[in-house]
Amino acid sequence: MIPRLPYRMHKKTFVGLAVLGAFVLAAQFVGLRQQILSKDLLPSAVEFSDFPGSASPLLTEFDPNALDENQWEKLGFSAKQARTIINYKNKVCRGNFVSKEQLARCFAISEAKFAELSPYILLPETADENFSKTARFASFEAKKLNIPGKFNPDNLSATDWERMGFSPKQAAAILKYKNFLGGSFRSKEKFSECFIISDAHYAQLAPFLLLPQSVPDDDYRKYPERTTATRITHTYFDPNDLDAAGWQRLGFSEKQAAVILNYKNRQLKGNFKTAEDLQKCFVVSAQKFEELKPYIRIAESKNDAPLREQTAISVNRNDVEERTDFSKVDLNQISFAQLREFGFSEKQAAGFVSFRKKLGGFSSKDQLYHVYFADADLIRKLSNAAYLKPVPLQQIDIMTADEQTLKANPYFRYYADKIIYFRMSISDPDKLLKKVGAKPDDIAKMKIYMK
Repeated sequence: MIPRLPYRMHKKTFVGLAVLGAFVLAAQFVGLRQQILSKDLLPSAVEFSDFPGSASPLLTEFDPNALDENQWEKLGFSAKQARTIINYKNKVCRGNFVSKEQLARCFAISEAKFAELSPYILLPETADENFSKTARFASFEAKKLNIPGKFNPDNLSATDWERMGFSPKQAAAILKYKNFLGGSFRSKEKFSECFIISDAHYAQLAPFLLLPQSVPDDDYRKYPERTTATRITHTYFDPNDLDAAGWQRLGFSEKQAAVILNYKNRQLKGNFKTAEDLQKCFVVSAQKFEELKPYIRIAESKNDAPLREQTAISVNRNDVEERTDFSKVDLNQISFAQLREFGFSEKQAAGFVSFRKKLGGFSSKDQLYHVYFADADLIRKLSNAAYLKPVPLQQIDIMTADEQTLKANPYFRYYADKIIYFRMSISDPDKLLKKVGAKPDDIAKMKIYMK
């Protein structure tokens, strides 16, 4: 009889191979399913915009796990990018970023943007198994502020903000943001846009802010002066001797007078040293300062005789007996009073003087037409009547110049923040100007002053 053992072994081998094949197919199916689910979670392509905002944000330390979409947008991201970052945190990171390394992998944050934010991110460089968000960041949670009562944030110093509950770095950032706006928050709306003022903190502060809810977009650094039907006749005066009523007699409103006195007492420690100290007070407009400047006399000591009793001089320029010969006037030296005599309004004359000062002087008569509030007909007449002795141009290297230098020049001011941001990744000045979206006319103006 032939043994059947080989047949049985054949059968077992066949069954084993069949089971192994089924297992392999099942494993491949599970792996394919996981891959499909992962692709559903992570979009295949996200377009990153390097500069969605009009200005570079003012940064301070922050916990990325505590930010909502609105706060990510304040950091310079678009609404779509902010949603992507939140989605990435919740789905991929299971609700929390545990390290800078993990945050850097988010595809909505470019390398350049991460490099900008990294020094301020309150996360370890790499993940730690014992890392505890609750233990590490409990001190950074929004806490109740110590608000003494209603206040104007324009008048607070860094120490005042710290007493209220902000850290020294946060207080410095708030003051930097105020200076960025021109020395005043101007409205609750603008105040709330300060990055380090979280929604929770703003909700606490809002009822106590002595600011209007909003101001028109074109109201930048405008503080309307009190207008009266009669012309103000000025006498010589010492600004250190004036009380609130004295400032109001000079044409300021009650609130403006209070701000000037507060500025003198807190910022200048009780005394104006020079006329320019008054000019630096943000409620004193350029045209108002030029109007008052000829009459400012600051006593050298308290023993000097009061100056208010000196002879009054009218501001009316039509009473000037000796007319200026404008053919002998250099446009880089022409004064506010001479511009008024020629026919410019106070606003136009102040704009002329301010623009010339920021340029460091005119290099050509064509620049006269770029003057703030310029009246083309008056500018043309003045250009024909007076001469110009050009001054050397103050050259600027846009690849290395700091923010203050760029914003001091009227031609670079609007693009300064974008220039600083994009030059981190662009080394060619011409390509940089195109990247910031500068208009051809503006590029031509800027190139005059570029090294």
